[in-house]
Amino acid sequence: MTRRSSKNINPNRPATHKGRGRQNTGTPGFVRIIGGRWRGRKLPVTNVEGLRPTTDRVKETVFNWLMSDIYQARCMDVFAGSGSLGLEALSRQAGFVTLVEKDPVAARQLTQNLQTLAAKDVNVVNQDALAVLKQQGEPQDIVFVDPPFRKDLLQEVFSSLEQNGWLTVGSLIYVECEKELAELPTPTSWSMFKEKTAGQVTFRLYVKEG
Repeated sequence: MTRRSSKNINPNRPATHKGRGRQNTGTPGFVRIIGGRWRGRKLPVTNVEGLRPTTDRVKETVFNWLMSDIYQARCMDVFAGSGSLGLEALSRQAGFVTLVEKDPVAARQLTQNLQTLAAKDVNVVNQDALAVLKQQGEPQDIVFVDPPFRKDLLQEVFSSLEQNGWLTVGSLIYVECEKELAELPTPTSWSMFKEKTAGQVTFRLYVKEG
């Protein structure tokens, strides 16, 4: 992956749409892969409290933003849930994807879905995301951050990513949160170059500068 500053990113790159719009309704659902080698595949999502698979509309926008960066990128989906973002990245030829999911039932479903796809170059980590990020990490090209809403997790996540070696110059950080959070406590080295709101969700893309 070619590392770059936000100064080199075309602000007019086409934009389309990740949001975890689905709430816990008491019945399982599906997540759909919208692009890449598994385009159109539907995979089951376990009924877990608070799980919000990213909507196709948001996901389309996000991966249009990442179009020039996803190929062979090392990616981490920090609060993976249904795996909507991580699986989409893998479908679009990311180099390696790490899916971090605390809930054991959701993690098992992720593993089963990966087996269904015969997916390679991917790892499911069934641990608490905050505990994982507090460890010394390997630099990621792209990090997806979509934590449970209204849990005040973002500041700790951002600090851990910044301080524990998970990022390097040029790393891209996707953040999804409730739209009432107008300002986020991002490190000073992060520059935001994309932002959009869909319904009750705001999603942003940052780049770590030098």
